[in-house]
Formats: sequence, structure tokens, C-alpha cells
Amino acid sequence: MPENQHRDPFEDRLTAALRDTGDGFDADRAALVAGGEARGRRARLRRRTGVLGGAAGIALIGVGGALLLPSGGDAAGARGTTPAAGPSATAASPAPAARYSGDDLVRALGELLPEGRVSKEAARGVGPGLPPFAQVVFDDGEGAAAVAVGLRRVEPGSREVRELTRCPDRTFVDHDACTSSRLADGSLLMLFQGYEYPDRRVDTKWWSAQLVTPEGQHVTVSEWNSPAEKDAPITRDKPPLTPDQLRKVATADVWRRVVDAIPEAPARKAPAPEASPRRPEASGAAISRTLVSLLPEGVDVVSRGQQETGYAHVVLDDGKGASLVQVNVQPDMRDVAGQLYTDAGTRPDGTLLATSQGPGEKGGSGVVMWTADTMRPDGLRVVVSAFNTGAQHKAATRDAPVLTMEQLERIALGPEWKGLR
Repeated sequence: MPENQHRDPFEDRLTAALRDTGDGFDADRAALVAGGEARGRRARLRRRTGVLGGAAGIALIGVGGALLLPSGGDAAGARGTTPAAGPSATAASPAPAARYSGDDLVRALGELLPEGRVSKEAARGVGPGLPPFAQVVFDDGEGAAAVAVGLRRVEPGSREVRELTRCPDRTFVDHDACTSSRLADGSLLMLFQGYEYPDRRVDTKWWSAQLVTPEGQHVTVSEWNSPAEKDAPITRDKPPLTPDQLRKVATADVWRRVVDAIPEAPARKAPAPEASPRRPEASGAAISRTLVSLLPEGVDVVSRGQQETGYAHVVLDDGKGASLVQVNVQPDMRDVAGQLYTDAGTRPDGTLLATSQGPGEKGGSGVVMWTADTMRPDGLRVVVSAFNTGAQHKAATRDAPVLTMEQLERIALGPEWKGLR
């Protein structure tokens, strides 16, 4: 995905979960979903036309992500083995690395599946380094399908947890169904029924369950209607496990015990404090209100959405078709202005303004993206983009975005963005 493209939080949430689960997972979810929060201020802010602030490691990379059945290598080789620990490691944590092997995880997954045949097992047991996972090809007589589980720890009550268990916005992620609920024990559970590719160029279905307990145990269960996530023929109409069966597998007590056995990661050295604290990002709710207040007359707001901070979007319609408009607001970006505004003009008050008109990059047929990217002298960056479709991964609904370039510039340059909280 190009660096200048806005990413939906759901993509990062899914990617991070799987990336952290191990190299048996596919970390490239760019083709799966449109959007997400970037992982660090530097990478996030370098994006020219829109950057979010926060999540899914899912993205966060948040819920889910996809699991890739390995053709060999570390993930397959880890089945039934546990990394050897040196004397110091043994003294520090003698039990966890030996308690759950790859075979143990495959066996546990197989026992939770309904009646059928299990083959092509691959797994990594508990030990130092990458998190444990198990994946199999399961056939209940209706066709072979990939099923996988990944396990790790997350910070209880964190923003990552909220992103992991929040259903995606249909504006960015095409899906058939999604529910998010709190269980009796306080755990959060999201059940997602979607597709491997946002543009549906291949009709591979991807369903997943994301469970996060109050103690921070994170369980990801994924399944497809194909024996592999990608590059394998579709073998059945839908994945083998129903949402209720996904719930049963994800909430099994065995996975919580496995997560508890994962060795604690070494404490990381805290970063040195910045010389001068950065201004906090504006809330998504404030950005949404401001964007709506700056819209021209004659357009209806069909839907709207936002991130916790830094980003909001609306879908507009002037009677000629739906049009997505999104805005990113980022404080004090002066240290990367030279990278972001190489071709920008300078306004009389010192504000940098760069504009662009080009094709969309999310797979929608005939989609175009128009952008006004501004930075005030104090570093406040406001980026407004409009599309000729209500969702980037869907085909164009009109010839041009509902807002003209002049209107995009006027919104991005509005004084209302200053001091936003």
C-alpha cells in the first residue's frame, strides 16, 4: 500500500495480531482491508494524504489478520518442539517453555473442532521469542478449510484492546456480519464474517473471533473457505465453523492457560522524554463535528465515523451519488515538513498547501481521490480527501467527488482546526 494512502484501523489491528502471533501468519493485510492506524508517530505522519494515530497493533493492528499456512520453514518446523533455553533462561522461567509444545496446541485445537478430518498441522509451542500458534486444514466432509489460532498478551484496558474488539466500519471494510460483546467474565469478544480481499477479486471468505480477557489474554481464531488463506482454490461456500462454534473455540480455557505460560518479555527501556511535550491529538469526535460544520450547503451527511483521535470521515450525497470525505488532523509536524511538502505552495500566513488529484488505491473501479494537504507555521497538519464513491473499495458512484478542490482547500485551511481538542 502506498505510504500516502489513508489506512483503516481494522487493517492494522488484524495485521498486528497475526504478525505478533508468529511468522506462520501473514502480516500483509493491505489487500484485505482499507485503512488503519499507523504504528508510530514517524511512520504515521509521513503519509502524505492521510495518517491516523493509533491501533491495530491490528493494527493495532486489531483483530485479526490472516494466517498463512506455511509451505515450510520455521512455523512448520516448530510443531512438536520447544526452543531450548540456556541456563539463565531456565533459572528465570523453568516451566513455561516446556508446558505447551506445538503438538499440544494442535491437539487442543483438534479436540475443539467438530467431527471431521484434520491434516497439514503446523504449530509453534510456548517459548521465548515469537508467540505460540497452531493451524490445520480441517474437512468436515463439505470441503477442506484452513483453521488457525494465535495467542499473545495485550495490555488490559488499552486502546489496542478496544481496537481489537471493535467491529470495522463498512465504509472501509466490506463484510457480511460482525458482532462485538462483553462476556459474563468481563472478556470482550468480536465475531467477524468478511472476505480475504476487499475488492472481492477472489471470493475467499475469512471469518474470525477475537477474544481479549480482563487479564489481557488475547486469542485469535481464523478460518477460511479454502485450505489456505491465499493462492488456493475455494473448496466450500463458507468456512466450516459457525459463529457459535468460533465462539466456543476462542473461549476455551486451554488458550488462556497457554497465554499464561508465555514468558514475560524483557522490560524495555523507557524512551527519553521529549524536550518539549507534543500537543495531544484532537479527538475524533471534535474532528467530526468540525468537518460537518465546514461542509457547504446542499449536501446531505449519509453516514459518519471517527477514530478515538486524529481522524474522522463522512459520506455525503448531493443527489448525484455517494462521496466519501475524510480528514486527518495532526499536531506539530514541523520536523517532517520537508518530506511532506516538497511541491507545496506557501500561503501569505506561512501555511503550506499541497494538492493532488489521482486514482484511488483501494481497488474500487473508476475511483478517484482529491486531496488538500496543509500545515500551519506551528506544525498543525490538516489533510482533507474526497472520493467519487462512498467506500474506496467499491466502484465509483459519480464522475467526481462531491466537493471541489476549492472547497477541499477551504475546509483544510479553516481556522476552526486550531486549538481543537
